[in-house]
Amino acid sequence: MRELHEQFEQEYLSPYGTKSAQTRGRKIPETPDEIRTEFMRDRDRIIHSESFRRLKHKTQVFLSPASDTFRTRLTHTLEVSQIARTIARSLRVNEDLTEAIALGHDVGHTPFGHAGERIIQKHLDPHFKHATHSVRVLSTIEKNGQGLNLTTEVLDGIAKHSKTGQNPILWSDKDKPLTIEGQIVRLADIIAYVNHDLQDALSSGLLSPHEIPREILSTLGESHAARINTLVRDVILHSQQSAEIRISENILTALHNLRAFLFDKVYTHPELQKEMTKAENILLALLEHFDKLIDRGDPFPSLVHIPVSSSKKQTLIDCLAFMTDTEAMRIFYQIYIPKSFSWGTR
Repeated sequence: MRELHEQFEQEYLSPYGTKSAQTRGRKIPETPDEIRTEFMRDRDRIIHSESFRRLKHKTQVFLSPASDTFRTRLTHTLEVSQIARTIARSLRVNEDLTEAIALGHDVGHTPFGHAGERIIQKHLDPHFKHATHSVRVLSTIEKNGQGLNLTTEVLDGIAKHSKTGQNPILWSDKDKPLTIEGQIVRLADIIAYVNHDLQDALSSGLLSPHEIPREILSTLGESHAARINTLVRDVILHSQQSAEIRISENILTALHNLRAFLFDKVYTHPELQKEMTKAENILLALLEHFDKLIDRGDPFPSLVHIPVSSSKKQTLIDCLAFMTDTEAMRIFYQIYIPKSFSWGTR
């Protein structure tokens, strides 16, 4: 069955699609699976991993939202996967590789969204990035320190999905993904989050529809579905018969402007920042507590399931980043909030 899948890829995929039979391989060679291609195996390993399941209790933008319909890091990941797969299928490139990268791209994200990332950068490692930490989680922390032994192409796409520097949407030669599938996920990630973060901001009342710049709506669309359709369709139309994913200049400009608008009006909103400060204080208190535990040689709370690194700093990073929002708050309460006491009980 695997050989039939590989033959199908050779015959059907475009010349630019990554063929699973030609993978650059794994750090530890493995016997090929009878049914699944190498990228199908990677996708399955990620979706069955503990770090993937943890995403359901990690913040996307809104901390402890009143409505269960607000995005979490898990629903964000699923939306990225759906958008990326649509683009990959339309361009006839490897959908399994695309899906594996998309499902694993955020497993190294900290609790409380980027608040957790800021605490690690400020107090432990100024160069910490959740993208590269996702690779560490999948390669070193998962399976009690054994890692998932994923293919080079999947790990590369995960490591290079994050948007930083002068060009936050596309890429430079330095951070360009090895595969066209990795490029798709990088772009699908921002298509997903600018649109669902905008929708959640409107639903929360943090943003009013009339505040959205008219030129963004006229270019991308008036509704959530229309904006995603505009962006996905533009990427597909401009990337056909191309070795690189492309997007038209006017749509790219609108996407840049929408992202900048969200940073200005949503991500740095005073009400949101007030809650993020509370989250940062929780993580800072936990960091100080864990630091003392290591110095004393005491065990970590049972909720924190990570292998201890030879480096104290790395152990602290792994511990903070691996926790979910709910775990962090639960451990904080156990450590710092007094338990209720009833007279006459023993």
